[in-house]
Formats: sequence, structure tokens, C-alpha cells
Amino acid sequence: MERFLNRKVLLGVTGGIAAYKAAHVTRLLVKAGCEVQVVMTPSAHDFVTPLTLATLSKRPVLTELFARDGSGAWTDHVHLARWADVLVIAPATANTLAKMVHGICDNLLQACILSAACPVLVAPAMDLEMWKDPATQANLGQVKERGYWVVGPESGELASGLVGEGRMSEPERIVQELAARLQGASRLNGRTVLVTAGPTQEAIDPVRYIGNRSSGKMGFALAEEAAARGARVQLVTGPVALQLDRPGITRTDVGSAAEMAEACKRLAGACDAVIMSAAVADYRPAEPAGNKLKKKDAALEVRLEPTEDILASLGANKRAGQRIVGFALETDNELAHAQDKLVRKHLDLLVLNSLRDAGAGFATDTNKITLLAPGKDPHALPLMSKREAARAILDRLEEIL
Repeated sequence: MERFLNRKVLLGVTGGIAAYKAAHVTRLLVKAGCEVQVVMTPSAHDFVTPLTLATLSKRPVLTELFARDGSGAWTDHVHLARWADVLVIAPATANTLAKMVHGICDNLLQACILSAACPVLVAPAMDLEMWKDPATQANLGQVKERGYWVVGPESGELASGLVGEGRMSEPERIVQELAARLQGASRLNGRTVLVTAGPTQEAIDPVRYIGNRSSGKMGFALAEEAAARGARVQLVTGPVALQLDRPGITRTDVGSAAEMAEACKRLAGACDAVIMSAAVADYRPAEPAGNKLKKKDAALEVRLEPTEDILASLGANKRAGQRIVGFALETDNELAHAQDKLVRKHLDLLVLNSLRDAGAGFATDTNKITLLAPGKDPHALPLMSKREAARAILDRLEEIL
């Protein structure tokens, strides 16, 4: 099964002969689904051209903090560091390691390193004697103590003609180590997951609708976490104000329950797991007006009809090995209603929350959930952020995949 990273990677390339391998690192990261922004030190230009790395990364390479044309333009290193999910420095020269340890900020890459709150992976590369020097070894120790991930170097033939330690690890190993550090052995990696999110809107007339208070935050958190674990995510969302900035997610926007049903049926067959977290309307106006209804003194009656039960349809028609996850938002007899829904809709996992729990439900950044699976006792979790809840849900999904 092909592995996917689906991360935003800031790739730092410094001035050593191993910089030529940065082209291969870039290519492998892009192939793994990453968005790659290359930042080169000025001396790295002596070893590999910015054009090569820009072509492979599909983004302009950055080097300078300030434009040299007198325009006053500058590169926002803080924004770059906040954009990245991970910072990879390959190769990392002895000079760069020393600057990292001592907080020297004399180029754009060093400014990004000092601004980074994300994980940092370092792939050292230098000649044998430079690698063995006590100063380099002390700097390496400091780098590790600060929590940076270090890959390599390897033993082999060096640019000087010597044979020994100092050779940068091969690009394949660097990318494999990065995936292992970020994802572990996630069972979602390389799989396709369908996630639904948000409300649906059922038209009364061209300007009015029946809807609910769902913000889509839980579904979006699930989509982003699944993609971070290497899944190819199909996100089907009702009308929400949320935006995504995560590689690996294909977004389909829908309005009504019927549109969501059509999209889910079209996509679900190719998915290994389906997570139905959207708050789909149970009813819709039976005869929506073609023109805007005018306000009158008399009462307005709108006849409602049931919408299609998307979750029940997908549960009844799931293929072998496919897992279906449903959600239940209840206000009374929560566990009883949830257990009934779990069985009746042929689900592999059900996520229950209650509007009676403070901090749970619609439009909040937190959730309090109970996980139910066939043949297992309900597993109640404390109040947590929706990102943490997404991790807990996907951890349980991985157990049953």
C-alpha cells in the first residue's frame, strides 16, 4: 500500500555537496502528497540551482529575507514557520548545526528555524573530520536535547575521497523516517476515507430553508486528522464557513440532504471507511415554492416529508472490509437510542454526544463523546477539544480496520 504524508513541509537546503540530494528529497515528498516550500541558504546555490528545486516543488524557492531591488519587500519567516507542519533540513552542514545551537539568525532559513513551533528533522552531512570534531558532536548533542529529530549521517565514500561517517542519509531513508516520526504505523495510511460534515439546508422557497446549528467543526477536524495520518480524504460538507489548508483532502460542497446522499453514494464505494459526522436534515419541505413566499396575516403551513437516511443506506450496503462510523446527538435516553442506532443501521462504530453535556454539540470547539461498537461496552471520554476527539475516534477506527 502506497504511503502518504499529506503534510506541509518547509525544506531547508544548506551549502554542502550533499545539496544535490535535496532534489530527490523534494521529489519524494511531493510524490508522498506533501506541499513543499524550499528555503535555501545563499551558499546552497553553489551546489544546486534554485530552478531545479522550484520545478520539483512547484513553488518558487526562497532565500532572501529582504528583496535586493530596493522595493522594501520581505519574506515573512514567521508566517512560513507557522505554515509548516514540519521543518526538514537536508543537508544540515556543520555551520548550520552550530548556528542552530547558538541561535544565530543571519539568513532566512535560520530565521525560520528560530520561529518554528513544528517538529524539526535534521539530516547532517559533512566530511569525516568535521563530523568527528568535538564542537560538532557537542552541537549535535544540543540539537538532540532540544527535541530535534536527527537522521544519519551514514558511513560511506565522502566528497573528499575519504571513507567514513558524514555522508547524508539517502533521501528514501529521510522520507521514511519522517513518515515514521509523524505517523507511526497508522492503519489509515494509504487508505481512502469519506467524511461528511456540517448541516444541510432544505429549501422552503428560493430564499428560505430549514436547517440546523451544525458548524462542521467536528467533521473538519476528523478530515484533517485522517489526512495527517496519511489517508486520502473525501470530504463532503454542507454549507459552512470553514476552510481547509491540508494536503490530501478533496472537498465536495453540497447544500441539501439529497445532494449529500448523491455525493456519498458516488464516493463511498471506493472508500475503506465512511465517517458520517454531518447533521443531515431528517425532513424537508414536500413542495418548496418556486418563488419567494410573501408574508401574510394568515398562518403559513409547510408540509414536511422525510429525507433519505444516508447512514442507513451506506450501512446496509457496505462492502466486505469497509467500516461505517455514525454519529448520534441525543437529548434524552442517550445510550438506549445510540445502541438502537448502532444495530439498526449496521454500524461498526457510533459516536454519541448529548446536548445536556456542557461544551458538547453544535458550534463549540469542544466535545464530550461516548464511543459504541458492537459487542463492546460503551467507552465514555471526558470533555476535550474537537481535535482531540477526532484523534480518539480515529484511534478506535484504526483498531477495527
